[in-house]
Amino acid sequence: MNNTKIIGTIGPSSYNKSILRKMFAEGLNVVRINFSHSDHKKALQIYKWVQELNEEENRNVATLGDLQGPKLRIGDVKENQTLTKGKTITITTEECLGDTSKIHITYPNFPKDVEVGDKIMLDDGKLILKAENSNKKNEVQAVVIQGGELKSKKGVNLPNTKISLPCLTGKDLIDLEFALETGIEWIGLSFVRSVNDIKKLQKIISEKKSPAKIVAKIEKPEAIQQIDAIIKKSDAIMVARGDLGVEVPMERVPNLQKMITRKCIKYSTPVIIATQMMESMMKSLIPSRADVNDVANAVHDRVDGVMLSGETSVGMYPIEVIRAMSKVLRSQENYANLEMEEFLPVEKNDGRYISDIVCYNACKIAEQVDAKAVMTMTHSGYNAFKISSFRPPSKICIFTHNRKILNTLSLLWGVRGYYYNKFESTDDTITDIKKIIKENNVVQSGDMVVNIASMPITNKGMTNMLKLSMIE
Repeated sequence: MNNTKIIGTIGPSSYNKSILRKMFAEGLNVVRINFSHSDHKKALQIYKWVQELNEEENRNVATLGDLQGPKLRIGDVKENQTLTKGKTITITTEECLGDTSKIHITYPNFPKDVEVGDKIMLDDGKLILKAENSNKKNEVQAVVIQGGELKSKKGVNLPNTKISLPCLTGKDLIDLEFALETGIEWIGLSFVRSVNDIKKLQKIISEKKSPAKIVAKIEKPEAIQQIDAIIKKSDAIMVARGDLGVEVPMERVPNLQKMITRKCIKYSTPVIIATQMMESMMKSLIPSRADVNDVANAVHDRVDGVMLSGETSVGMYPIEVIRAMSKVLRSQENYANLEMEEFLPVEKNDGRYISDIVCYNACKIAEQVDAKAVMTMTHSGYNAFKISSFRPPSKICIFTHNRKILNTLSLLWGVRGYYYNKFESTDDTITDIKKIIKENNVVQSGDMVVNIASMPITNKGMTNMLKLSMIE
């Protein structure tokens, strides 16, 4: 199993249990359901397939329900329309069949929010307009800065405009309720602008008494300004390079990707890199060398997961792209001589300090004695998040009686999950789980392992015990 996890999006090319089974076999760890394109009937079927395959293949693959968010689009456009640089075009909130003189935008408050001079980017930045005038009611006049072919239903990005749309739209709230009732483990929150967006979603999840966790998608400049607070508040982060690369200058994206990754590791927040990771395999069985390097670079940055979007949802080779990505991940993880992360817990007044310092020292001792595994029992999954963030050279083996947590943890770097529901005496439990990982060929006789637990173990309290031992 690779330490760096693979997230794959299900769509027309992979909407089939047999294909999904093969994707599991090639190394898929998290199944992404994109609510921008999947209705509830299809989403439920995907979720059921994942649960069935987890049972049949003895896997713990998680599901990620990705909410569409306030995605802005233009309306329908006549065929063969090309915008010319320097020409003026009217953008209206009233529905119309667009052409080179007028187009419809789906955002009612657009004329109120946009300011003179604001950039208006269409079709992932292929077309660039600049606002020249707004009647603040229903129309904006804009001049074409960068022309090109104008197509129907294309996305609109407003990098300079503070939009008044809520982070969760009416559609999102309906999709969210479905996702929580279904049991989807991770919820992707699109176009996060502030930490308050995370808090609003957390409140809804809490009110529904759901264990679902939040992936905050970083794709707006406002999110970069609050990045530390957003990372601390979120359960995971996704660097969504597509929209981010339109909203901010594209040359900044690599630096932002690395900066966000380092902060996520520091704060024990899993991080996913998304968009065009293996774009060349949409129509080719062989990835470009640039894509191979992109995936390899993510491994060396120590990200938790790499995500495939169109490659597995509408691409020609959904199985083969997982196989190719797995090969790159495995090759780089075997090649890279990477040391554990040294973000030592310092907040002694934090209620988690004892658990954090035990987790840190478990990884440190494992590194010093070349232990083959760090093992722990968990109910909430907290220890798994913390141990994973230290990126130890040892395998991370997590035991829990909570099956939903087992799936959830599949997103985390290096984590291998095992169902375990005995939790008797500390010594008996440690003996038991050592036997399990030996039977699963994770370790062999003579290997050193590190165990951490709470004592007494039956209380399932704060982690306060560390034990170094040898596999018999």
